[in-house]
Amino acid sequence: MRLRLPAFALLLALAAAASHADDLASAQRLWLAGQRSAAVSQVEQALTRTPDDLQLRFALGVMRMELGDRAAALEIFTRLTQDFPDLADPYNNLAVLYAASGELDQAKAALEQALRLQPEHAQAQENLGDVLLRLALRAYERAQKLSLTPSDTLAAKISRTLALTRELQTR
Repeated sequence: MRLRLPAFALLLALAAAASHADDLASAQRLWLAGQRSAAVSQVEQALTRTPDDLQLRFALGVMRMELGDRAAALEIFTRLTQDFPDLADPYNNLAVLYAASGELDQAKAALEQALRLQPEHAQAQENLGDVLLRLALRAYERAQKLSLTPSDTLAAKISRTLALTRELQTR
């Protein structure tokens, strides 16, 4: 037996989807016009009507992230990973937040999850490369501190590798 929506219910559902798209498009226009507070308010108001709307929630997370409201963005993207565990983008955005605050191991884990879900996610792959480079830099810096004498062969190798890694990071 196949479930069907009555034609009227289908029209209402389509109208609601269009309304959400209009809310999001309007909020994006406000955002791009520099009216960031108004854009956030519009998305938040739309979410009061449809609190489970993935696109609105994701947009709000991005807006909060761009505004520097790390705690709110972290909460939004964490909840998105719980509510939509098969989507890669919320994990990628979580990783950006983690990396920005120096939580590289958490960023790496989030990116690895994003790539398990969507192996061809180019942005997550690039972000993972950046995080791995930063992790490598951290490891080389620790190794340099632990090397016994600056003149030994290992210390010289570490110094060369550290310099190359720093150069890669600045590119």
